[in-house]
Amino acid sequence: MRLYEFAVVLKSSLNDTQRKKVVDSLKTMLKGLKVTKEEDLGQKNLSYKIKGETTGRYLLLKLEGENGIPTDFEKKLMSNDDILRHLLLRTK
Repeated sequence: MRLYEFAVVLKSSLNDTQRKKVVDSLKTMLKGLKVTKEEDLGQKNLSYKIKGETTGRYLLLKLEGENGIPTDFEKKLMSNDDILRHLLLRTK
């Protein structure tokens, strides 16, 4: 069993429905992995501007599964303009 922590910073200008749509698309990209915990850490100031944004909405997803991360996952994240930054860590 592989465990992951996935932190993502979204644009703060997104409304609730847009944010939910982005999170749902992340979950579909991570097919084969189960989301065990989803935590909204709220809106925080960024240390520096990213894509013209000074604040971001932080989300933390804890994942587990037998399969690894899809090979094209990072490429899909980079193409999404609503995602400012991301960090994926394998915990076990």
